[in-house]
Amino acid sequence: MSGRLVDKVCLVTGAAGGIGGAVVQAYLQEGARVAAADLPGRKPVGPVFDQERLGWFGFDATHESSVDEMVTAVERAHRRIDVLVNCAGITQRRRFVDLSVAEWDRMLAVNLRGTFLVTHSVVPLMLRARRGRIINVASQLGQIGGALLTHYSASKAGIIGFTKALARELAPEILVNAIAPGPVLTDMIRDRETEWFDAIKAQLPMGRVGNPEEVAPTAVFLASSDGDLYTGQTLGPNSGHVML
Repeated sequence: MSGRLVDKVCLVTGAAGGIGGAVVQAYLQEGARVAAADLPGRKPVGPVFDQERLGWFGFDATHESSVDEMVTAVERAHRRIDVLVNCAGITQRRRFVDLSVAEWDRMLAVNLRGTFLVTHSVVPLMLRARRGRIINVASQLGQIGGALLTHYSASKAGIIGFTKALARELAPEILVNAIAPGPVLTDMIRDRETEWFDAIKAQLPMGRVGNPEEVAPTAVFLASSDGDLYTGQTLGPNSGHVML
């Protein structure tokens, strides 16, 4: 532990997922106090989640009242939120012609509206403190698009645009950035067919998909003083899939 986040209070949504869980672990290792939030009942099991500096909060990112109650509970427990990581999200593969309106609405409700709702609830706390970091987890598909993933790609592109606009509005006290990972071995893609993995690897200059633990250091960097000069940026641990 280098202690880059000692005494920071960090709220991480989607904390039961692969990337969210890796961010929680990395933040704990850097000395932070972490409020891990996900759907009620989705609580990972493991020694890293038994630390004294970790608290678990259940919520539904699509419901404003649930989000506000969760943020209030975190504030009550820690009295402030220094870092917010919006990692809650879902994915789904569907041909556009087969995509229902309900599926489109659900994807944007969780990924984009959920990011908005949590951020909207947390920002007033940061404004009162006149400091804060917001890190939104997007995807490289928000930059280049993905076949069979129009609704997912649109939601992640929206997160990138939201990040840029909010960064301009909240600077210099609050820094807002995004992380756009490439293919990462989480439960979202773990069960896909071998042919899919082979096709993806062929598109990646590094020839392999990433692991959640390889994305988490970017979230540590942006939350720490090392990221003091970054706002409105989209950082891409993506195996070279997107080069800007």
